[in-house]
Amino acid sequence: MEPIKLLGNVLLLLSLLQLAASGHPQPGSHNNTKPHIVFIVADDLGWNDVGWHNPDVKTPVLDQLAHKGVIFNQSYVNYVCTPSRTAFMTGYFPYHVGSQHLVFRPDTPSAIPSNFTFLPQKLKELGYSTHMVGKWHLGFCNWKYTPTYRGFDSYYGYYCGAEDYYTHFRSNNKEGGIDFHDNKDPVTDQNGTYSAYLFSGRAVDIVNKHDQNIPLFLYLPFQNVHAPLEVPKRFEDMYINVQDENRRKLLGMVSALDEAVGNVTMAMKKMGLWDNTLVIFTTDNGGMIIQSGNNYPLRGGKTTLWEGGTRGVAFAHGKMLQKTGYTNNEMIHAVDWFPTILAAAGGTADPGIDGVSQLDTIVSGKPSPRTEFVYNIDNIFPTIQGAIRVGDYKLIEGFAGLPDGWYPPPNMTGSRPDNKDPISGTWLFNLKDDPTEHHNLADTMPDKLKEMRAKLDGYRKTLVPAINPKADPKSDPKNWGGVWSPGWC
Repeated sequence: MEPIKLLGNVLLLLSLLQLAASGHPQPGSHNNTKPHIVFIVADDLGWNDVGWHNPDVKTPVLDQLAHKGVIFNQSYVNYVCTPSRTAFMTGYFPYHVGSQHLVFRPDTPSAIPSNFTFLPQKLKELGYSTHMVGKWHLGFCNWKYTPTYRGFDSYYGYYCGAEDYYTHFRSNNKEGGIDFHDNKDPVTDQNGTYSAYLFSGRAVDIVNKHDQNIPLFLYLPFQNVHAPLEVPKRFEDMYINVQDENRRKLLGMVSALDEAVGNVTMAMKKMGLWDNTLVIFTTDNGGMIIQSGNNYPLRGGKTTLWEGGTRGVAFAHGKMLQKTGYTNNEMIHAVDWFPTILAAAGGTADPGIDGVSQLDTIVSGKPSPRTEFVYNIDNIFPTIQGAIRVGDYKLIEGFAGLPDGWYPPPNMTGSRPDNKDPISGTWLFNLKDDPTEHHNLADTMPDKLKEMRAKLDGYRKTLVPAINPKADPKSDPKNWGGVWSPGWC
């Protein structure tokens, strides 16, 4: 070989070795410096239903992840399932998407429009392998609205909002059918197996088969602890001192969720993925009080705009976090997880979305770039609904939701909150001084009320009409082999 050519080859080899040592990917190789990201969503998990808020709740796995990571004290979600999942997957407030009114029902042609790019689609552009296990609830009447058409490489779970944990059967008035899918295929051979076992088992299988050189995005929206109250007896027996049966089951469901998360984290450690993994954990809304979820001392719960329905339990965990072992009080909203996860993956969200990246906030505790957000704006309720937070102040106008009030965990007599008439009115709170919303300032701070109303009116001008179609008989599972299936819109 000629000396000049030999020298050139040596220099090229040295250059490549230096590039490899610097942690940058070599040409043609996968970038294994990107973090694996596990995004876990609990369903209807209340403020007072986790061990780091309530020592009576047995969640050792989640507690350890939270305490060794960053606990978020002001992480907000929407008041029910579909709107929060919209925010997670699109980075937009639901009232900008059309999903702000309650939830998508299985018998209606409701879905997030196709012009919205979902989070896994953006992550695939960054080289991620993307997988989803669990609850969808963002529309399924057409295949184009389902997970594997919206950026996920694989999907294992259910499309609707709720179902039986063992039979995986979803009833809806007179209609009913199996709602369980493995990618596009219905799953009909798992009758009798608890969903948390199935979901954690599939997640572990994904981890075990994953190529370590490719960054992994694993979205785990578990069924627990949404109604119906069902749990294997061994978890319920962990709370034998809780005399209220429904509360005992609910707490057992929380502990079943905790074990499921532990199974996934153990698999990631075994496969050598854990040290380069960012875990984000959140609920989708507050606990449902009539189903024994608990948000005390916050006011209200699921289906309400009170803090108990919208201030969610959340944390982040991972070695990429520079400041850990503390509670972060910065303002975060569900729409922020979209750009935050993209930033962690080395990408940037499209301009114009409602979310802002909180990566610096969760990694190093820097002040949140968010100073305000919209709880919800909905013009379908009998009384127009709107709520915003700006700084320390919160305004609710119109229908605030049920139930209203403050509910400690069910006592020995098994008492439940009485259903009250729908609450409508105007409320102004200073959440810094009054996080439990006991003191309405609407009458005593007229100037602040005027300022907040003007801000809310400005947000209302950007409202997108809610997606709220009528039921379609073509959705009936009997038309699809007894399965809730796409193909009818």
